[in-house]
Amino acid sequence: MSVDDRSPAYQILADELRAQITSGRLRPGDRLPTEPELCQTSGVSRSTVREALRLLASQNLIVTTRGVSGGSFVVHPTPAQISDAIQTGVALLKASSSVSPAELLEARAIVEVPVAGLAARRRTDDQLTALRATLFDPRTADVQTMVAVHHLFHRALVAACGNPLLELIAHPLQAVSNAMRLPETLDRENWTRVDADHRAIFEAVFRRDPGAAEAAAAAHLEYLGAIMPREGIPAALTGTMVTAPAATAAVDASVD
Repeated sequence: MSVDDRSPAYQILADELRAQITSGRLRPGDRLPTEPELCQTSGVSRSTVREALRLLASQNLIVTTRGVSGGSFVVHPTPAQISDAIQTGVALLKASSSVSPAELLEARAIVEVPVAGLAARRRTDDQLTALRATLFDPRTADVQTMVAVHHLFHRALVAACGNPLLELIAHPLQAVSNAMRLPETLDRENWTRVDADHRAIFEAVFRRDPGAAEAAAAAHLEYLGAIMPREGIPAALTGTMVTAPAATAAVDASVD
């Protein structure tokens, strides 16, 4: 590797410190070495150390305080902060055309179809109530209400699956997908279909029928792909949807 190909010194130092944090060698609350100590051990200037620390702070990995007892300390990012970071990354990829709307829906299906099955297996009565509260009447509801509860339905469904990590992954994909503003372009006929899809998913979750929940979720996402302007869901997605019930069963088997 030539010198010109190397990452900046501050990036290398930040990567080294990040590795210590993510590996657990530096734990939440631990104090990082002081700036002079980092200069000595890494062989870089103080300005380089400060730039590396600023980078880590921007990623919510450390917080720096001033004063006699100050310094840089490892923080524990909240799920919301991590989800926001993922959402920003996905949105940037979509804005740069690195990810198409169809690919975004494909990723959602890979996550959300098994999630629907897990929700049917694991949902609580309170979670079922929350899911029911997002249903609407497409004949009378205004567009703003339908757009809002469409988003809330999918969030409530993921919440009912009982896996916080799946929520962490699904929420950013849903948020970026909703930012395409596709739901706001739908007519009453489209909204009637969306409502029917939601009710089919809800009924399957209510009956604790994982297979029906996954099939209904797959059909719903496939419909959204079909009405997406110029881009439908890739053909490979159908195969992903077919194998989703087996994936859910495998997950539950590992849990049991």
